[in-house]
Amino acid sequence: MTHDDQGPSHGHIPQGQQPPYGQPQPYGEQPEQYGPYGPSASAAPAPWPAEQHRRRGRCRPAVLAATGVVLAAAVAGGALMYTGGDDAPAASPAAPGASATVTPAAVPSVTGSLPSDAPSALASLLARPVVRPEQAFPETAVRLADGSRYERVDLATTTDCARGMSQDLAALAEQGEGCSRLTTALFTDAERRSQVSVTVASFVRAEDAGMVFGMASMDPVTYQTVSLDPPPGAGLPTVPPGSPGVFRRLMTVRSVVFANGQWGDGSETGEADLTRQTEDLLQYVNDNVVAYEEG
Repeated sequence: MTHDDQGPSHGHIPQGQQPPYGQPQPYGEQPEQYGPYGPSASAAPAPWPAEQHRRRGRCRPAVLAATGVVLAAAVAGGALMYTGGDDAPAASPAAPGASATVTPAAVPSVTGSLPSDAPSALASLLARPVVRPEQAFPETAVRLADGSRYERVDLATTTDCARGMSQDLAALAEQGEGCSRLTTALFTDAERRSQVSVTVASFVRAEDAGMVFGMASMDPVTYQTVSLDPPPGAGLPTVPPGSPGVFRRLMTVRSVVFANGQWGDGSETGEADLTRQTEDLLQYVNDNVVAYEEG
């Protein structure tokens, strides 16, 4: 069971201007031993990267399209009620190149509920453990059905999901029963030009996954996950500040899968190819999550 938003969402990701997601040190959680993942065969999934390394900040305001389709897809995952009201403060877009600190707008109060035709097996599916990194990202070398090849150059996981989310997305997730695990992998294509971060955020309740998916679909700039920068030794450049990006997301039974794609050199051309790569990797990971959650 998968829902998608189909709406194109593009923006610019400033480097080094990420909001304060927590204390600037690595997670205290030790990496769990999942097997041969990461840059080398002996490397296990790392805990989420330190604040000062391998983290891309939030996007600048993006141009959104197909809002009606986005909202319809969000509602398909369950009823979504937005209770922020007309009096809820809104953040004003920063001027291009502005570096002043912007105070986030108040996070709206949102509730989610399951549709009346939710499958009877949902309770037993939710009783299973959340998908683990080796189940969502089983391969270091990925070959898709169309023959395209990708390399997974980094993998990080944490149960402190807020560390891998924007402040607004983390606050939204806390309105429900919480996020159980967040895992992000960084992929590059065979030419080692693209950098696509794919994140799996798994929730305790399907309603909360639907709530997050719905709000992220309507405003992917505000409610987004944090991309990974290439780790030392990967041989990939850090994406330049202000580079454009492609943003997509899908929803499974209890998880939301996010994909953020950019060209490593910050190029503003080749949007169609970058979009294809981002969507293909999103679908690849989503299929892995669906196979586990519904299997």
